[in-house]
Amino acid sequence: MTGVNRISGAGRLTPARTARFTFDGRTLTALEGDTIASALIANDIHLVGRSFKYHRPRGILSAGAEEPNALLDVSRDAARRQPNVRATVQEVFDGMKVLSQNRWPSLAFDVGGFNDLLSPFFAAGFYYKTFMWPKAAWHKLYEPFIRRAAGLGVAPAEPDPDHYSSRYVHCDVLVVGAGAAGLSAALAAANAGAKVILCDEQPAVGGALHYDSGTMIDGKPGYDWALATGRALVAMDNVTLLTRTTAFGYYNHNFVGLVERVTDHLPAPDKGLPRERLWQVRAKKVILANGAIERHMVFANNDRPGIMLASAGRTYLNHFGVAVGKKVGIYTAHDSAYEAAFDLRKAGIDVPVIVDCRDKPGDMVLAEARSLGIEVLSGHSVVNTAGKLRIASMSVARNGGGASRKIAVDALLVSAGWTPSVHLFSQSRGKVTFDAATERFLPGTYAQECLSVGACNGTDDLQATIDEALAAGELAARAAGAEGGAQVALSGRNAFEWTGGMIGAAEGAGADKTVKAFIDFQHDVCAKDIRLAVREGMHSIEHIKRFTTNGMASDQGKLSNMHGLAIAAEALGKEIPQVGLTTFRQPYTPVTFGTIVSHSRGSLFDPARKTPIHAWEEAHGAEFEDVGNWKRAWFYPKAGENMHEAVARECKTVREAAGVFDASTLGKIEVVGPDAAEFLNLMYTNAWDNLKPGRCRYGIMLRDDGFVYDDGVVGRLAEDRFHVTTTTGGAPRVLHHMEDYLQTEFPHLKVWLTSTTEQWAVIAVQGPKAREIIAPLVEGIDLSNEAFPHMSVAEGRICGVPTRLFRMSFTGELGFEVNVPADYGQAVWEAIWARAEPMGACAYGTETMHVLRAEKGYIIVGQDTDGTLTPDDAGLSWAVSKKKQDFVGIRGMKRPDLVKEGRKQLVGLLTKDPQVVLEEGAQIVADPNEPKPMTMLGHVTSSYWSPNCGRSIALAVVAGGRARLGQTLYVPMADRTIAVEVSDMVFFDKEGGRLHG
Repeated sequence: MTGVNRISGAGRLTPARTARFTFDGRTLTALEGDTIASALIANDIHLVGRSFKYHRPRGILSAGAEEPNALLDVSRDAARRQPNVRATVQEVFDGMKVLSQNRWPSLAFDVGGFNDLLSPFFAAGFYYKTFMWPKAAWHKLYEPFIRRAAGLGVAPAEPDPDHYSSRYVHCDVLVVGAGAAGLSAALAAANAGAKVILCDEQPAVGGALHYDSGTMIDGKPGYDWALATGRALVAMDNVTLLTRTTAFGYYNHNFVGLVERVTDHLPAPDKGLPRERLWQVRAKKVILANGAIERHMVFANNDRPGIMLASAGRTYLNHFGVAVGKKVGIYTAHDSAYEAAFDLRKAGIDVPVIVDCRDKPGDMVLAEARSLGIEVLSGHSVVNTAGKLRIASMSVARNGGGASRKIAVDALLVSAGWTPSVHLFSQSRGKVTFDAATERFLPGTYAQECLSVGACNGTDDLQATIDEALAAGELAARAAGAEGGAQVALSGRNAFEWTGGMIGAAEGAGADKTVKAFIDFQHDVCAKDIRLAVREGMHSIEHIKRFTTNGMASDQGKLSNMHGLAIAAEALGKEIPQVGLTTFRQPYTPVTFGTIVSHSRGSLFDPARKTPIHAWEEAHGAEFEDVGNWKRAWFYPKAGENMHEAVARECKTVREAAGVFDASTLGKIEVVGPDAAEFLNLMYTNAWDNLKPGRCRYGIMLRDDGFVYDDGVVGRLAEDRFHVTTTTGGAPRVLHHMEDYLQTEFPHLKVWLTSTTEQWAVIAVQGPKAREIIAPLVEGIDLSNEAFPHMSVAEGRICGVPTRLFRMSFTGELGFEVNVPADYGQAVWEAIWARAEPMGACAYGTETMHVLRAEKGYIIVGQDTDGTLTPDDAGLSWAVSKKKQDFVGIRGMKRPDLVKEGRKQLVGLLTKDPQVVLEEGAQIVADPNEPKPMTMLGHVTSSYWSPNCGRSIALAVVAGGRARLGQTLYVPMADRTIAVEVSDMVFFDKEGGRLHG
């Protein structure tokens, strides 16, 4: 048996193909293609969960992505478990284990249901009013309790064993939704020759045609036409059809995020397949054909299991072959629910009554109801329901009052009409407009290259929908540049015309504060809560949303927002557009972290970037530190050495003989073009047009506000070519900074920017013997002081491979930086090392580099600057051109606050006790005995033991620093106060003679 409610001969699933699964430990049988929801209903199970706040029994409400109630824990094994899966979307597979959530000890008997009795005390705003006192109790009592109670499911603790993938694609036309509108639009666009991507969240194309029973398109039943059209599109080379794929986000420049569920429906997925795939689509044109969402009716106790949307009842019957009950009532304000009654009656299901709150339903549906012998109570409303764990009866009364009539039912289908799905349109920054005649928001002003067609555009008639979609498809294709194919013509016919609809509370859900007429099922928000929010002074719909939590559940208000808005407008005495509309945010439906993260987890979450010389450094015992994503050699300890000893040895060796340092991580940008010098003039504080080819210059880059952004040495290789270096951590942002200005502020300049950081391996050879080490290896470059002075650059060869050789130094010693293609980096390093080692040189790491540069007072942007220092604050006024009229930051650095006296400035610090090394970040004061709070003058930015100076040294930012040279200041620490003397920033070789060899 595949279920007591399965109707023989109904639906589109194959009876011979079955799948077994468990629900709360009970083994059930489904048909292949069933969703969990259809399989449970087939087995006469309507109770599937408990609500968040009151723990009221909850049943399956819908048949699609808008489902707020049927959120279940689904697993295929212990490691593959996912909470909060929508039963209406997840397909059953053999061996699936399904558990209900948010209940204890069982679904039928949940002790949390006691909250329902206390509901008068849990009114809207309860949390905000209650948890404010006593203040000290928040972290100790309230927050832990709320965090434990938050959410419906329990997140898995095991690592996710599945893998995910992503694709970047471009297309001419992206069509979202594969119903009648989407298929028609895709067919027209593809026939015109456009490259088309068509996506739909369901396992097969068809959209609303899944449940429709009377629609005819081109002489075929609607669903048959949809399948045939889908096959025709798949056969076309210029079409990609993606089913089980949801468009969850519409971003700038027609960028749309899609998530494809690849294996969630398979009992034994191929291990080579990803579980889900993220499609990142850039489309020239987007056609939105994502339909409309049926609204529920808002009346007393409208949340009992067995009450569901009329379209859901039709879907379970016509597609899955499942009856939602044996005696099914209908309550509606829209003609579409009548068709559900007709389909059920024709399938042999008892439909005792259609309750229509309208006085005059459509003539066509009334005539059909009479012919089928179904009683219609127009001008009536369902004012209450009864039943504990499932609806057992409904109470019906004439509008305006009077005695109620109790009618026994075991299911109730409801429809308040349809809300166009404008979520993606709104995400695109399009502006919706309110159509007062139909009481719905529709696409209005478009912000991007998209079109809306069909139900999401408010088009109800089938032929009008098809015509609109065909025209949009062809228009989008032609606008995208397609030129082929003839126009497509299709004919369509609805079985009935649809009229009606309502938003807000129905009869019996009025001002009575005891009536629970639910708007948001997951968060237990009732009509009375909206009214309370208005009485409490919430007049903005955004405030009402947060006060009541309406629309803040995982379904993001797909069913509740319009009802809440209408009730708020009524309570405020305003028109709906005056009250406003809440924001439609991404994602449209929940997206797993795995899909977003894709491969970026584990070792790939934070990829380790390694230089071309990394293997040699590792083999020679280097300790590494992380600098951004780079692994950099930190120091090279010899046997028995600790870090302090190794760094001291390296520092002495570099100054006495030489050192070889891997500087490959430096950011490198090629700036090329006839206007390259002019561009650099605008981006840096100093001048570049007077820099001759073959020479280098140190440059300072500012932000708009005048603060130091980055620094580096720039070499001019030719009149139109510069080699720009940046800090290791600053390379990406500097390139972005340059590109941003080039594209937005200086687009007239003919300049091209290329990141070359990973194209060049850089080997710094520093120290008195540096020239002697590399000279025999270099070809085509005269390394003499006269021909190749400090701050020179030349192109030649080293070890037979091309090189860009810079004479520059970050240590204050004679120095060269050898740039070679990355593939030759280690080979050239080994050749240099073969000469350096016998001469007493060492390989040194970043810690030694830091000490050596601090001895010379060379700053590191990001360590000695904090984003609030100007060039003058950093002692770099000499690097700011006095002649240039304009550069980025020139106006910012002239602001009165940035030139006033007393600003923090970089200075040196010498501890009175030379053996004491200051802590970086330590605060500096003038008077250690000043009462608290003490006046902080600044802080230590760099601090080291200098083996070459034989004492500790430090750099610091100090208020009015240069005016305090020679003064004694203090660094208060937890166990003592350290006296320091303010000095200049150069601690070693103040004359700079060593730099010139």
